[in-house]
Amino acid sequence: MATSHGSGKPTARRYSPEEKAAAVRMVRTLRAELGTEHGTVQRVAAQLGYGPESVRAWVRQADIDDGAAPGVSTAEARRIRELEQENRELRRANEILKRAASFFGAELDRQHRK
Repeated sequence: MATSHGSGKPTARRYSPEEKAAAVRMVRTLRAELGTEHGTVQRVAAQLGYGPESVRAWVRQADIDDGAAPGVSTAEARRIRELEQENRELRRANEILKRAASFFGAELDRQHRK
């Protein structure tokens, strides 16, 4: 496991989509050859020098993305994140517009009283 300089804490490593896909293929191939799921993730992770929990998560997500398991697909999760970001932006714009309307309403009211 990689560690950060001098702290002894593990550092997060970013794996490319190709590395993740290759690990998933290797796990699936090994499962097909052995006829079992038992120990396959650990074996592939050790062979590649990856964390077993990372590989297990990639296989689980690949199963969801392929429709073989229930859950939120990568595409759906991306769309949800995009919609949440858009929602935050719209809320901010709405707040700015409310403040502007209040400011200009008060200004018109002051001018009208003169």
